[in-house]
Amino acid sequence: MAQAMRPNTAGSLFATDGRRHPLQDTLLAVTLVLGLTAFISAMFHDLHILSSWTGLLGIMTGAYGQWVSETTRERFGLVLGLGASAVGFFLGMAHGGLFGGVIG
Repeated sequence: MAQAMRPNTAGSLFATDGRRHPLQDTLLAVTLVLGLTAFISAMFHDLHILSSWTGLLGIMTGAYGQWVSETTRERFGLVLGLGASAVGFFLGMAHGGLFGGVIG
């Protein structure tokens, strides 16, 4: 009865195959925070520099996190963070861009 010796990970929130993934968990948390910041700040026209930069950084960290992720649950959170980062980035770019008219 080998299945009796396996831990039940189906109900676990974070992960897992039973191993720790500190890099992937850190990238997940950073991507979610950057995505949330970009998404919320994109709702305000004057915060376009903040939303565009945090969105761009969130897209980059999320893309790298997708590349090194090992479990489906990590990928799920990264996709949520990537989506929020992308929306914040694009709205920030529409409201004034990365440099806010200082360059160009």
